[in-house]
Amino acid sequence: MKSIPNIEIPRSVIVALRRFTDHFKGFEKVEAVRRIFGDKTEEVLRNLKVEFFSSRWGYMGVSEEDGHLIVSTHYLKHGNAKEIYLDLIHELIHVKQFMDGEELFDDSFEYVDRPTEIEAYRHTIQEARRIGMSEMEIYNYLKVYWMSDSEVAKLAEKLGVNLPAKISSSQCREV
Repeated sequence: MKSIPNIEIPRSVIVALRRFTDHFKGFEKVEAVRRIFGDKTEEVLRNLKVEFFSSRWGYMGVSEEDGHLIVSTHYLKHGNAKEIYLDLIHELIHVKQFMDGEELFDDSFEYVDRPTEIEAYRHTIQEARRIGMSEMEIYNYLKVYWMSDSEVAKLAEKLGVNLPAKISSSQCREV
């Protein structure tokens, strides 16, 4: 049985702006991260800032102003470790997209159709499969409070995630 790589994710942090590598250890050795940044992986992660914020809502994201990570302390403390790991992979794709000058929040697309999201989810789903998550676990991972059931189904279809026969909206990720 595969599992997430040997990394460290802090579960209790203070609200502050810090360096990624001061809190998230071992990501420079993760193949999924190395595929994102290549030979610049160590440099990018060393220079990447993380803003920890206090809120019961939200998970994590990337600043559209300077490309740093924004992470909920509540999510780190109460979220599922596998999902936090996958969210970090997802957001690191957005960091790379930002570095490449891509528009992360192009409102001319719905969230589930946005090219930057599709790319980030494709990479994340590949890693979810690599660590041994089932199609149901992956489908449940896609379920977040800002997407309707039909939007989740549409995203799953775009990503090639096998749709479960019946799944309820009460199964979305909790924080």
